Amino acid sequence: MDEKKVLKNNILIVEDEHDIREIYAEVLSTAGYKVSQAADGSVGMQKIIDEHWDLLLLDIMLPGKDGLKILKEIKENPELKKGPVISLTNLNSENIIQEAFGQGADGYLIKSEITPDKIVDEVGRVLMSEE
Repeated sequence: MDEKKVLKNNILIVEDEHDIREIYAEVLSTAGYKVSQAADGSVGMQKIIDEHWDLLLLDIMLPGKDGLKILKEIKENPELKKGPVISLTNLNSENIIQEAFGQGADGYLIKSEITPDKIVDEVGRVLMSEE
């Protein structure tokens, strides 16, 4: 087994919409990733600090602490950025997307436009580009 693949397979999903979070977790787990989840920004931030993760799927609109604030905290404390961050949003707003990139996001996905198979493809593509 490729050692790099073993090392880069921990995905943290911070998403408040239960069904979306569960679908992403299921398809990523089936694809061989280890998945951790948080349903709000406060719990998500604690997991970002406490857990090892190779890629973070971070919703922008979250209860507790929104994704843009989390991105800002990660940017201000580089030790927290353990891998690439993909912002998740239903807002197809150029301003929000640009703000996410400005705070350190490495990519974004518009939830209403992505299928479960595409989430697996995108996660794999981003992780491969990090090697």
